[in-house]
Order: sequence, then structure tokens, then C-alpha cells
Amino acid sequence: MCYGQQRPFSRDNLTPTRVVRLPNDNAVVVADLRGRLAETEARLARARAREAELSRRLNEMKRFVSVMEILETYLKRRFREQQEYVSGLFSPSPSPSPLSSK
Repeated sequence: MCYGQQRPFSRDNLTPTRVVRLPNDNAVVVADLRGRLAETEARLARARAREAELSRRLNEMKRFVSVMEILETYLKRRFREQQEYVSGLFSPSPSPSPLSSK
């Protein structure tokens, strides 16, 4: 067997490679995570408020469009009626037939 550039086995190799944090370090990490969580919750609350406002405005616009469609239908009908009335005024009235006047 050739060991080459590998280090020989020793007890030093058994120590964990991750750094063990001191209790103060853990407290700092926990405080940082709590702060980030609070920021995330605040952003979520703002997003929900914005969504509620947009939903309210969308419903308001839908009602507005419905009212405009009703008005459009009414105005089209009134316009047709007025056209028919005016065309009736300007169309030559049927002349009485000579037979009906006698």
C-alpha cells in the first residue's frame, strides 16, 4: 500500500470540522433570525394589505363596468327610438288615396 500524499490516520482527524459556537454566538444568531422573521412577517402583512386593497378596487371597477354597460344599453335603445321618431317625421306621409276621400 502506498500512502503517498495522504496524511496518516490520527486522533486529530476525528475532531469535527464545524465550529462549535459559544452560547453568546447562538444568542446573536437567534436574535438575527428573529429580526429577519419579523421583517418577513411585516412584508407579508404589507403584501396582504396591498392584495386586499387591489381586490377592493377590482370589485369597484367591475361594478363601474356593469353600470356603464347598463347605461350603454339604455342609450343605444333611446338613440334607436329617437332615430325612428325623427325618420318618421321626415318621411313623406302617405298621401290619401283618391278613393278614400270620396
